Formats: sequence, C-alpha cells, structure tokens
Amino acid sequence: MKFLINTLGCKVNTYESNVIRDIFLNEGYEESNSNVDIAVINTCTVTNTSDSKSLKVIKHTIKNNPNAIVIVCGCFSQINPDRLKDMEGVSIVLGNYNKSKIMDYISQYKKDKKQIIDVRELNDEKFECMKLNNFNKTRAFVKIEDGCENFCSYCIIPYSRGKVRSKLMEEVLDEINTLVNNGHREIVLTGIHTGHYGADIKEYDFSDLLNEICKIKGLERLRISSIEITELDDKFLETLKNNKIIVDHMHIPLQSGCDKTLKEMNRKYDVAYFKDKIKKIRSIRPNISITTDVIVGFPNETEDDFNTTVNTIKEIKFTKLHVFPFSVRKGTVAETMENQIDEKTKKERVHILMNISKELELDYINKFVGCEVEFIPEVSKDGYIIGHTGNYLQIKSKIKSNGHETIKTTIKSIEYPYCMD
Repeated sequence: MKFLINTLGCKVNTYESNVIRDIFLNEGYEESNSNVDIAVINTCTVTNTSDSKSLKVIKHTIKNNPNAIVIVCGCFSQINPDRLKDMEGVSIVLGNYNKSKIMDYISQYKKDKKQIIDVRELNDEKFECMKLNNFNKTRAFVKIEDGCENFCSYCIIPYSRGKVRSKLMEEVLDEINTLVNNGHREIVLTGIHTGHYGADIKEYDFSDLLNEICKIKGLERLRISSIEITELDDKFLETLKNNKIIVDHMHIPLQSGCDKTLKEMNRKYDVAYFKDKIKKIRSIRPNISITTDVIVGFPNETEDDFNTTVNTIKEIKFTKLHVFPFSVRKGTVAETMENQIDEKTKKERVHILMNISKELELDYINKFVGCEVEFIPEVSKDGYIIGHTGNYLQIKSKIKSNGHETIKTTIKSIEYPYCMD
C-alpha cells in the first residue's frame, strides 16, 4: 500500500503532516509520489491565494490518483467543508481535529464506501496530543499549542483553529527527550499562538516550559517559530537571559509600523511598545536576529501610512521581512472595511519592502564576516555542506562532515544568501 501527503501552509501543518506520515510508515505503508492508495492534502486558508492553492492541489491529486482514497484536512476544510462535500473524488473530509486518528477514518471508509465528513467545532475540543517520532537529524518541530483568540480584524485563523489549547508539559518534555535521544540537535517550538502556551492550563506558562526544556541533556538549540511582542514579558526576558540554548533568532510579527493601521488591525500594541520590547531583547542578546511579518495594502492604508511603516522597519532594523499583500477573508471584520486598496498598489508596496528586506539582511550578515560561528550541517550539495547557525545565518562550507555534528568555522565572505568560509 502506498501513500502521499501534500502539505500547504504553516509549520503547524508541517508538523501534523509528519505525524500522519509516521502513522502510515508505522502501519507498513510506503511513501510515493504517484499511483498511491491513500492521498492526504493538509490544507491552508490564511489568504485567498492559499484557498486557490488548496483547491488546485486537491483537484490535481484526484486527477493523478483516480483510485486513491483522498483525504482533505486542515484549515481550508475546517472553514469550507461544504465546498468539498460534492467534489468528486474526495473520500474523507476532516478539519483541524482527529488528524492523528486518520487510520480509523480510512478503515471506516473502506468498510462503508461512503464519503465521511467530520469537521468538529474546535471550541468544544481539547488539545489533540500528537507526537513526532522522527523528522530529520538537525531540526525537529514540536507542536505545543493550537488555536488563537486574538481576533485580528484581517485573520481567519481563530475560526479555523479555535480557542487556545495547550499540550501538557510532561507530554512536550517526553516528545523532545525522544527526539534528542534519536539524534536531533535542534528543537523548534511551534503553535498557532505559541507564546500563549499554558493560558488554558493556568498551572504554568510558556516561560516555565522553556526553562524545563532547556534542562534536557543533549539538546543544543531551542528555537521558537514565532511569538507575539505582547508575550515577551519580564519573565520571558529573564528566561531568554538565563538560557543560552535558546538561539539568537526570534520571529516577531509587526504587521504594520503605523499606529493607525495597527489599531484598525486590532493588534494589541502600538509602535512605541514594539520598539521598547525590541530594545530590551537586544540589551540581553546584542547580536540577535529578529525577523518579522508585514501586511501591506490593509484597508485605509494611505501612502503616508505605508511610508510610516517603512520608516519604522528601518528604525527597528529587522534582519528579514516576510511581506504579504492584504487578502480579504470572508467572515472577518476587515472584509467590510471601506477604502480597500487596489492590487497594483499592494504589489508595488510588496516590492518596496522586499528590496528593503534584502538590504537589512545583507547589513546583518555582513557584521559576521571574520567571525567564528557554529553551524549544524543539513545538506550536501556540489561539494559543499550547507547548514544554519543559531541566529539563522546560512553557511556554505567545504569542511568535511561525518554527519550532523556541530561545526565551527570562520565566515570569510558573503555570496548571498550564503555565508562562505
């Protein structure tokens, strides 16, 4: 029996797809790219483009695997189960719950030969505990949290992922211990609203979890996939100060550098608050790499508003920007806002910020020319080994490696996007 998994969207989906992959492999299935018996599409719905990609992959998968049991799960199916109900070739529709019970659904479908649609109301469900047994020998993602209750005016995710739900600390520690014992050197904590971990449990919070993870023997790096600026309280900053295993890289979404736009986005901070927190982080970790997300073309964003965002970005000196044109999501507050920005203007603003992003990235990585760094090899290509440092510099080296042991080297030049030794 053969299977394939197509994954769209975020690191949480990637983690969940790899858990599903483990399940199939443990059941004796063989992974393949064509003529499979089971096909899983783990979908995304964060933007209109995500919806289009999800539908395209679903149709493509059905066409190329006409005899397969096709399972559609994830955020698109959580929000749009009715759009999949009558789609010929779709066998099973799940949302963002019970992905770990996929074999039960397959058995039921084989028995009844009828389409299954099981999309739950997530606010009524507890955290679905999944465990990843293997990922790769350098970086393993561990999902610690699901759901978001921020309700930013542009975002569909609270509706597709539900309320905040956290994995029990002992389950997180057990999973990480297993991964480290299997040779993983870096753990990446991921979730929909990662820094809000523990809010539903009350007995401990994200900083408590970090402190316990950092005690795990053999763990070399701990990375946080993304965290909101409002979650970087004094307790977290003290944790960052005291645990060198936490890497010199943080991804902190800004979304806009203009207070007017932030308020209309229903973000929970202003620019002054954001800048102050970044200043405190850099007082603890002077060389830290701080990357961010920015949305351009939000309704009512004038040219002056956009220029204010540009100036804020330059002042903060992020390492890299992930830039997204605003996308209307049905059911969100922003859908009904006046003064929607035209696509041409959005495209122009994305282009401006992407150019700034490259300048900022080059400014940051050039600071490390002549410096000794440590990196973990990830792939070999054309006689080079390539890997990342803790602060996510991409190293390309001629040093011989016997595996995934940490390597020390000195950066001698930059051949963007690589640092060369």
